[in-house]
Amino acid sequence: MGAPTVAVLDYGSGNVHSAVKALEFAGADVTLTSDRRAVHEADGLLVPGVGAFGAVADALAEVRGAELVDRRLAGSRPVLGICVGMQIMFERGVERGLESDGLGEWPGVVTELDAPVLPHMGWNTVRAGADSVLFDGIADERFYFVHSYAARDWTLETMPPFTPATLTWAHHGTDFLAAVENGPLSATQFHPEKSGDAGIRLLANWIASLRKN
Repeated sequence: MGAPTVAVLDYGSGNVHSAVKALEFAGADVTLTSDRRAVHEADGLLVPGVGAFGAVADALAEVRGAELVDRRLAGSRPVLGICVGMQIMFERGVERGLESDGLGEWPGVVTELDAPVLPHMGWNTVRAGADSVLFDGIADERFYFVHSYAARDWTLETMPPFTPATLTWAHHGTDFLAAVENGPLSATQFHPEKSGDAGIRLLANWIASLRKN
């Protein structure tokens, strides 16, 4: 059996090439694409994202990103969002008074951090959720963040037989979600591809989980 295949969604995001290299280093067979069939058939889909929430939402709309993500999740096929690729999974984002619609996979609004210094830039620790797959063996490591906005609460109600999401938190002025693992949909606010060995191990944990789906 060959390496798990990962499609990195190509919609003009600036951090795609470093993400591709990091995924390859972590053991995946990676394709940078927005082709509908390739996106659906890959073992995993990574949704990158840098910049403003609204700009990312508009760029994703150009490649029918919402439909691509929805179709994968409907079939329980894994998706990983990073940075604004995490934020866009929520219902809405508010930046500088401008409100934009997200993909709506999770309820909630992405807002500016209540912190004395923004952006939150640099290495930070996280409080990994119990039984986290992504942070297996690396819960005490530091990860690299570059952002001024984040999801600061979690309001998704889960009823049996569904399993509640695994939530990982970080702190910069206030608590915010550093990562979410919710069935086939996972996401990190930090950049695994800029987080050194810990980031590669996190990606490797995600890649290893693709074979179990």
